[in-house]
Amino acid sequence: MSETDPDIRAVEATLFASDQPMTVEQIRGYVGDSVDVSAVLKQLAAQYDGRGIELVQRGKTWHFQTAADLAHLLRREREESRKLSRAAVETLAIIAYHEPVSRAEIEAIRGVQISKGTLDVLMEAGWVRPAGRREVPGRPLIYATTPGFLTHFGLTSRKDLPGIADLKAAGLLDPIDSAMGDMLFGDEENDSDLEINENKA
Repeated sequence: MSETDPDIRAVEATLFASDQPMTVEQIRGYVGDSVDVSAVLKQLAAQYDGRGIELVQRGKTWHFQTAADLAHLLRREREESRKLSRAAVETLAIIAYHEPVSRAEIEAIRGVQISKGTLDVLMEAGWVRPAGRREVPGRPLIYATTPGFLTHFGLTSRKDLPGIADLKAAGLLDPIDSAMGDMLFGDEENDSDLEINENKA
């Protein structure tokens, strides 16, 4: 049988299109009883032997796979993105507007306690870092944003973050978010530090 044999092409196409290994019986269900599937599979395996893709048999099933000696070429570091929780987004926003800020100060603005995991997620993302300790009784740890935060959100500096008026004009704040924004931004006209705005994350 040649590579252009219709039986070979049919079996090859069936296996290629399948996302699961297939048995001879399953392949026959697609190509018909007139095709000697077992013989075709042996022919295909010989044709693919030594190439970048090979046809292999695992138990009673057959499938195409990358040649084992080339698998290292396809390995890549994969960065998995995770959607931030509302608590993490609010915490990130507070840190961006008020940095450096302590956990207690974040909780005072949000009105609820934050779990240690929330800050851990932001630090693992490379957006928040410990920035020393507040010189007050207890010397609480304080947090600030990182250069990675600016890079990820395409900001030159924190001054590029949108203000509360910008977010409201863009329709990005619902009533609850608007109240949160008032806590974040405070009086923009009287506090120049709060003109530094939160990213639209």
